[in-house]
Amino acid sequence: RLTLERALEHIRLTAENRQLRRQLEAGFQSPDIIGSSPAMIRLMETVAQVAVSEATVMVTGESGTGKELVAAAIHFNSPRKVGPFVKVNCAAITDTLLESELFGHEKGAFTGADRRKEGCFVQADGGSLFLDEVGEMPIAMQVKLLRVIQEKAVRPVGAEHEIPVDVSILSASHKNLEQLLREGQFRQDLYYRINVIDITVPSLRDRVEDIPLLAEQILQSSAQKSGLERTPGISKDAVAALMNYSFPG
Repeated sequence: RLTLERALEHIRLTAENRQLRRQLEAGFQSPDIIGSSPAMIRLMETVAQVAVSEATVMVTGESGTGKELVAAAIHFNSPRKVGPFVKVNCAAITDTLLESELFGHEKGAFTGADRRKEGCFVQADGGSLFLDEVGEMPIAMQVKLLRVIQEKAVRPVGAEHEIPVDVSILSASHKNLEQLLREGQFRQDLYYRINVIDITVPSLRDRVEDIPLLAEQILQSSAQKSGLERTPGISKDAVAALMNYSFPG
């Protein structure tokens, strides 16, 4: 049993070293992105190329594929990595509060504004702002976002003067923005501003080779959180079942 455990540990370390070598060859490191399949190697190579650019990036893919991890990898491997990485989920904030969240507000600007608030654009100055689920943003806010991108300045709600900002914009959406364009729910001018470079994150169905590596990583993480001295194993049948599953949703 001890010999088998050592052999399995050797196999695991070899796989991890191979994965890290591929990441280094691609020109960047992101320990949170796990995978050595052709689809993930292509993704990592693209991220490495995009990270050195100042172009706005749109990250697309199904829910749960890791769009935020890709956005973080772009930021932390870019010249802006010493600056802040600020995240905003546009779908989780009500329409009335989204403007204040993004641009900030002055004290007394509206009912309940009992103090001055610094918006996410100002917080991200010198770094990157990640707009998650940007397809959920209402049209009125899209107009204001477009102006900020063009003018590189924000005006907090209730303020008289604009604040200059230097921010790299990263966006993500699980919705098809081109479809939203056709339906009139997303502005074409904003679409082309935030979608200079498009990166699609593959689903697990497109990289089943990574499932055993992901499963083992999840087991290790769960074992550590549970205080277990040993990481539980996973049977061949369980791995086969996972690799044959379509992972809907």
